[in-house]
Formats: sequence, structure tokens, C-alpha cells
Amino acid sequence: MQVVFHLGAPCTDLGLLHKSLLKNRARLAEDGILVPPLVRYRSVIKETMRALQGRPAPPEVQEALLDAIVDEARVERLILSDPRFVCINRLVVQRAQIWPMVERQTVALRALFPQAAVEFHIGMRNPATLIPALFTGSKFKDFSEFTERMQPHAVTWSEMLQRLRMTHPDAPITVWCNEDTPLLWGQILRELADVTFDFPLRGVDDLVGTIMDPTGYKRLRRYLADHPPQTEMQRRRILGAFLDRYALETEIEERLDLPGWTPELVEQMTAAYEDDMDVIARIPGVTLLTP
Repeated sequence: MQVVFHLGAPCTDLGLLHKSLLKNRARLAEDGILVPPLVRYRSVIKETMRALQGRPAPPEVQEALLDAIVDEARVERLILSDPRFVCINRLVVQRAQIWPMVERQTVALRALFPQAAVEFHIGMRNPATLIPALFTGSKFKDFSEFTERMQPHAVTWSEMLQRLRMTHPDAPITVWCNEDTPLLWGQILRELADVTFDFPLRGVDDLVGTIMDPTGYKRLRRYLADHPPQTEMQRRRILGAFLDRYALETEIEERLDLPGWTPELVEQMTAAYEDDMDVIARIPGVTLLTP
């Protein structure tokens, strides 16, 4: 059995990726690819991890866990998505690290299905916008207090991915930038489900529909119906052309006005984030999806 853990990150796709996959739940199940609703597994996984305390789940526990999560008897690929698999929002960034506890938590996740072939999938986001978004989703009222123990200028995704890779050298890791998801959405869905480009997936335009003028989105859907793309690259070129013309600026531009965060700091963090992608592309066992 294959088990796919989509770890988020928090404040990236806001659960839309999982919702898009759920639209294909019945069709994917025909091929043994199961996408259970979050309500079926969030609490039971948390409770089982707490009970096991990192120990490998015995066969009877694995069987009970699967019975709680899915109804189907045939399970070849199980896709589990939860931005809280690693931790809650306020603990995502600590000092100069993203997910300081990722090793411990992912070891505990793997212990749920110790014989399974595991994959990790992660959507990354520029720390210059990730940290403010985490603050907005927290219970903190003061941004300075929220970031008091952070070193935002030193935060990198590559450092976390190297720790994750060292902990799980046999587990493939697939990552992408949240900023690229409008063009990558269909490919991300297919990577999670492990299906080919010609597999009839629904929801491949869900994200672009949220950031485009409604008239432009209708024209895009009509164009795709009349001129079905034959490759992933062809589809991206079409999406890019329509986004250039019809994207809503309010949905694709982020304005930051935070105490202590100067435009210069944001620019430096953004440049470091872009440079970090070059490092990530060279990490063995990590696949970076790019437009």
C-alpha cells in the first residue's frame, strides 16, 4: 500500500487541493486510489499517534485505523491531507526554522502504516507572506509579539526539507511554490493521485476560477473545451495567457503593512526565498514542481 501525506503547508491552498481531489473520489476509488474526507481521519489519526507514541502500529491497529478512515476494501494508494499534521499555525515558524518538529511528527505518521510506501507532498510559501498569514490565523493580536522569537530573514524551506529527507531517506518528497499553484494545479492533483495527464480529473481549474474575472474564467473553460490541450506544457501556456488578461489583482497581489517589516526586509526575504529554490532543486529525493 502507498500512503501519501500532504502536509500543507498551512496558509497555502487553504484546503482547496483536498476538495478538488474529493470531486474525483468515486472515479479514483475504482483504481484503488482513496481520498477520504478530512472528518474521517483527522481525529482518529491524532488519537492513534498519541496512543502509539512513535511505536509502529501492530496489524490490528492498522486494520482498525483503515476501517475508520475508508469504506473500500481495496486500498492501493491512500491520500491524506491536513495542514495540521505537523503542528498548529503558531508553531510553524520558530526562530530560523520551519517546522522544527517535522522529524518527530512524520516519524509518528509513518508509524501508523509501518509497511507502507510513504510519500510527502508540501506546498511552500514565501516566508515574507507566510508569517503574516500565520499571524492572521492565530489568536495573537500583536504582530511583534507573534514574531518575537522568529528570525524571519534566516528562514528557509531547504533547511526543513534536508532534515525531512535525512529522517526519511526512502520517502520521495514532492514540493511546489504556492505562488506557482495557478499554473501547476492540475499537475499537483495528478502527482498526489499518481495518474497520467489523460486521466479525466475534475477540479483542475478550481484555483484559477478563484483568481480570475468571471467572464474571463467562462471564456477559459470554453476555450479549453474547444481546444483540449494535449500536454501539461500546452495547458500551462493557455492558463498563463488567460491569467495575464483576466487575473484579479486583488487576488494575486499581497500588500504588507506590518510593524517592523520594511519594504527592504520583504524584498530581501523574497529574494532569499527565490534563491532557496535553487538549493531545493538539488536535494536528492526531492522533486520541485515548476511552471
